[in-house]
Amino acid sequence: MKNPLHYQLSEYDCGPTAMLNAIRFLFEREEISPVVIRNIMLYCLDSYNDEGIMGKCGTSHAAMMFLSNWLNGFGKIGQLPVSSSYLSGEGVWVGKGSHINGALCRGGVVVVRLFFDCAHYVLLTGIRDGKILMFDPYYVEGDLEQPGVVQVEDQPFWYNRIVDVSCFNRESTELYALGPVECREAVIIYNDNTKKEEEEAIEYFI
Repeated sequence: MKNPLHYQLSEYDCGPTAMLNAIRFLFEREEISPVVIRNIMLYCLDSYNDEGIMGKCGTSHAAMMFLSNWLNGFGKIGQLPVSSSYLSGEGVWVGKGSHINGALCRGGVVVVRLFFDCAHYVLLTGIRDGKILMFDPYYVEGDLEQPGVVQVEDQPFWYNRIVDVSCFNRESTELYALGPVECREAVIIYNDNTKKEEEEAIEYFI
């Protein structure tokens, strides 16, 4: 049985919430080890704000890279059929031939850093008609009124936004832009039991 995806509890925990949502989306509840939950919560929220308060600057690039490597190692020792890879900089973009599109078409998910007033982590869960299916863990009331973004309320296990590809690749800090290239990062995660081979992922090539 799978659980619905969750919203963050505070202004700061988008990182661990997006990572936990990736696990919720890919695996049945009965498969998920408490060690995975513990480590995601343990290593996120590690950044300090200007006043020196830990966690109030969210989750660092280093923490996301560590968790990606840890999940990959956890899969290799046979504890969960999971694999992961970390992308940064010029490797993080959305469109035909990108690592992100390839992962989504092969049944994987992507935790990606983009902008929502400030740097923010969301979960990408699929592609439909050339648009990206996203679950944004930051709950908002009312409409976002952003061109290229459709809010969805009836897919709690899958997505709550449908976003045009054009929104992502901007180097600005507008809503859902990936922002400056040097600041970009993404974590690709697969359930190895449901991962498609590249030749099966037709949408990746078209």
